[in-house]
Amino acid sequence: MSRLLVVGDLHEPFCLDKYLSFCKKLYKKKKCNRVLFIGDIIDNHYSSFHDSDPDGMGAGDELDVAIKRVAKWFRAFPLADVVIGNHDRIVSRKAFSASIAKRWIRTCPEVLETPSWNFHESIIIDEVKYCHGEGKKSIQRAQKDMISNVQGHYHTECYVNWSVGHSHRIFGMQTGCGIDHESYAMAYGKHGPKPIIACGFVENGGCKDTDEVSVYPMAL
Repeated sequence: MSRLLVVGDLHEPFCLDKYLSFCKKLYKKKKCNRVLFIGDIIDNHYSSFHDSDPDGMGAGDELDVAIKRVAKWFRAFPLADVVIGNHDRIVSRKAFSASIAKRWIRTCPEVLETPSWNFHESIIIDEVKYCHGEGKKSIQRAQKDMISNVQGHYHTECYVNWSVGHSHRIFGMQTGCGIDHESYAMAYGKHGPKPIIACGFVENGGCKDTDEVSVYPMAL
């Protein structure tokens, strides 16, 4: 039986302090036996494609703080799957643009010091596809690919939508996120809707009528 906790975008070191304890409590409450991070474990603000705050942390300092904060997540969930998000790959994208060969670039587990986390571009668990989510909202992707889909990326989106046909049903889940909206790294979104702090839960892929597929917003 798969009881999967889906952790939203963290963007460390700009994640809310309370988000970890919220996820730990939900993991225990729902008797989860598996954890998946939906992407954007780190923010890489100093190297962002958005304008970087000139008064913010430099590259080395931000990464040092991010690694220390990720260590708390690693201690809480030492075995986990991780979908690689667009912020996670910022440095490798810029290295590619600079014609730097892959052999010079360390992997995410090496950089973040999370050796037992398994990183994926996307992953299918119990006939549900988990991806970070650039380009399409979750229910649109589920309908296009004809497979239930769970994703993050859109910080202000948090829902489960079902699409039901004559002989099948699929769902799309947007997980919300764990970001600190007040941090300088999130200034690019300060004039838009506030993010929804939440995570997801998927039981056995939602295959049976009795299986739960839900999102859980955190009270602020």
